[in-house]
Amino acid sequence: MTSGADTYYYRPVWSPDSKKLLWADRLQRLRYVDVNSKAVTQVDQDKWGEIQSYDWSPDSQWIAWARPEENDLPRVYIYSLADKKQTAVTDEWYGSGNVAFSDDGKYLLFASGRDFKPTFAEDEFENVYLDMQRVYLVTLAKDTEPPLGPRSDEVGKAEQKRARQKEKEGEEKKAEEKKSPSPAQKSSPTPTPELKPKKPIVVKIDLDGIYDRISGLEIVPGNYSDIRLVDDRIFYLRRTVADQEGEGEGEQDGPDRKAHLCSYSMEDRKETVLGDVNAYQISADGKRMLVKIKKDYAIIELPKDKLETKDHELKLAGLDMQLDKHAEWNQIYFECWRQMRDFFYAPNMNGIDWKLMRDKYAAILPFVNHRNDLTYLLGELIGELNNGHTYVGGGERPETPRIKLGLLGAELSRDPATKAYKVDRILPGQNWDKHTRSPLTAQGINVKVGDYIIAINNTPVSGLPNLYDGLIGTADKQVILRVNSKPSEDGARDVTVVPTADESPLYYLAWVQKNIDYVGKKTNGEVGYLHIPDMGRPGLNEFTKLYFPQIRKKALIVDVRGNGGGFVSPLVIERLRRALVMVGIARNGMPATDPPQTFLGRMVTLIDEFSASDGDIFPYRFKTLGLGKLIGKRTWGGVIGIRDSLPLVDGGQFFKPEFAPYSKEGKDWIIESHGVDPDIVVDNDPAKEFRGEDQQLDRAIQEIQEELKTKRYDLPPVPPYPNRNPTPSS
Repeated sequence: MTSGADTYYYRPVWSPDSKKLLWADRLQRLRYVDVNSKAVTQVDQDKWGEIQSYDWSPDSQWIAWARPEENDLPRVYIYSLADKKQTAVTDEWYGSGNVAFSDDGKYLLFASGRDFKPTFAEDEFENVYLDMQRVYLVTLAKDTEPPLGPRSDEVGKAEQKRARQKEKEGEEKKAEEKKSPSPAQKSSPTPTPELKPKKPIVVKIDLDGIYDRISGLEIVPGNYSDIRLVDDRIFYLRRTVADQEGEGEGEQDGPDRKAHLCSYSMEDRKETVLGDVNAYQISADGKRMLVKIKKDYAIIELPKDKLETKDHELKLAGLDMQLDKHAEWNQIYFECWRQMRDFFYAPNMNGIDWKLMRDKYAAILPFVNHRNDLTYLLGELIGELNNGHTYVGGGERPETPRIKLGLLGAELSRDPATKAYKVDRILPGQNWDKHTRSPLTAQGINVKVGDYIIAINNTPVSGLPNLYDGLIGTADKQVILRVNSKPSEDGARDVTVVPTADESPLYYLAWVQKNIDYVGKKTNGEVGYLHIPDMGRPGLNEFTKLYFPQIRKKALIVDVRGNGGGFVSPLVIERLRRALVMVGIARNGMPATDPPQTFLGRMVTLIDEFSASDGDIFPYRFKTLGLGKLIGKRTWGGVIGIRDSLPLVDGGQFFKPEFAPYSKEGKDWIIESHGVDPDIVVDNDPAKEFRGEDQQLDRAIQEIQEELKTKRYDLPPVPPYPNRNPTPSS
C-alpha cells in the first residue's frame, strides 16, 4: 500500500482478524491486501463513482460496501472472500449507504432514503424531498430471529434480558479482577482461573430472499451516518433540516457540522438522544467511545444515557511536536503534485508533461522558507495546466489579527474650516435583516443628508486625523455621535448608533435598486430587472427575492455581470424556461398562468468578463435554450468544477478541476479557457461608468424594447362560459 501506488488511496480498514487491509481508491476500485502473502484482491471497480462506504464482517470473511449506480442511487453489496462473488443486498429503487456489520455478525446495517414526504415551497409551486433516510437492518441468516418482529412472550423476553445482563456483568467483573487482583489474591498460592476465550464468530449469510429480510427502525427520518450495532444497541449520528436553523453555511457543510448522537435499543424499541457531537468512534471491543465536541475530545464508557464528558477530556495542550518545516513543505509539494495527477479531469493533463513540471519546480523547493513561498510555488506548478479552478491556499502560517472598523453606511466629506464631517449620502438598508442594516437609518436616529458629525463618543472629530480613527473596534457596538445641521456644537444633539462591520451589502442593495428604478423609468414600468451576484445560496436568494415580485412584467433583464459562480444555475434556468400550457381562472378572479409562476415575457441576459464558473455556465444554458440574447462581454471561461479539498498535513487547501462539461453533440469541450460570447458586444467605457452611465444596461433596454414591438404576449381574454344544460330552453 505504501509504495508504487497508481492512484490516490482512501480510508484503509483493518479486518477484525488483523490479517487483511481493505481500501478504496480514485480509480473507483475496492481492494484488500493479505498481510502475509502480500496478494491484492479486487472486490469491485465501479464506473459511476468512487466507493466511499465499506466494512468487514466480524469473522473477516465478508465485505459490505455501497456502490454508486447509473441512476445516482447507490446500492449495497456483499462479497464473499471464500467464493470471490458479490451479491446485491438492496435494489435499484432506493439509495443506500453507510454500511456496517453488527458486532455479532447477525445483521448488516445501512442508511437508506425511503421516506417520501414532499416539502412545498411558499412562493412558487415547487417541491423537494428532504430527511428521507432511516437506519435499516438486513437479517443475514434465515434462521436468525427478526430483530424488530412481533413478540410472543414479553415475560420470557424480560427474563432472557436479565439473564444476559447478569452473565455480561459477571464476565466484566471477572475481567476486572484479573486485571487488578486484590492483596489477598496476590498472596494466595491458588492460581486465578483463566477466563474462557470468547467463542469465535462465524457469519452465516443466506443470499436467497435477502431483499425480503430488511427491517427499518421506527425513528425520525433524517440523514444518518456512522452506524454501529453493539450488543442490542444501535449507535448513529443524525441530522435533519431543522438542525440547520441558526447555523452558518460553513457549519452546515463543513467539518464543524454537529449531529445528534443517538442509540436505539432493539430490546426496548426506543431511541435515546445522547447529545450533540461533531464525531464519535467506538472501540473495537465495544466498551468505550471517543467523542469530538467542537475542538475537544473525550474517552468515555459506552453511554447509556446523556453524554457526560466532564473529567474525561483528553488533555492535548501539552502535546508538542518538533517539526522540520522544510521536510513538511517538501512532502506537501509532492502530495499536491500526485493529487493533481490522480484527480485532474483530463488524464493527459491538458497535454502537459506533468512529470517534467514536477521536476522543474521541485528544483526551487530547497529555497522555500515560508508557507507563502510554498503556496506561490504550487500556484506556479498548477498554473502550467492552463486551467481554471486550480487553487491553493491556507496551511500553517502566521495570521495577522484583524480589528473590525465601525462603519456608518454613509459617504462623508470633511468641512475644511471646522474639520467636522458632512453626511453627503446615506446608503439605504433593510433594517429587519442584520446583514443589510444601515446604521444611520435605524429608528430614532433621525440623521439626514447634509447633517454634520461633530464628535464620536465625546471626542471631537476636529482633533482626529480621520473620522474612522474614532470608530476603530466599534463594529456592532453602541457609539454616541454628536450631530448637528451645521458644523458647530451650538444646537448639536447626541444619538446612539450601532456601526456595521461591512458596508458592501448596502452598496450592492443601492446599486441593484438604482438599476431597477432606472429600467422601470425607461420602459414605463413594463420591463423588470434582477441581478444574481453568484450561483450559491446567496445568489439563489437574490434571484428568488427579485424574480417572483416581477413575474408579471412584459420583459426581464437578467444581470449576471460579476457573478462569482457556484452550482445553482440549473435551478434558475428551470424557473426561467417554464412554459405556459394553459390559463386558469376562478370566480371573481383574473386569468393566471398554468403552470403557476410562469414568466411570459421576453428576456435578455447581461454578461461580462467577471461572470465566472457557474456564472459562465448560466449564460451558456440561457443561450443554448433560446431564452434570449446575451449582451456585454465574453465571460471568464472557467467551468471545470471542484469539490472539497483533500487533507494536507498542515491543514492547507488544494483544489483540482475534476468535473468538466462537453457539448451535447460530443464534439468538443465547451466554455473552458474561452468563456461564452455575447450576441451583442458592449464594453462599458470606464470613464462613463464612473460617472454612472451603464452602456451595457442601456443596450439591454434598447434590445428588449425592440422585441416588445413585435413579440409581446398577453394572456388571452376569458372565453364565453360553457352551457352544459342537457335540456336547453327553447
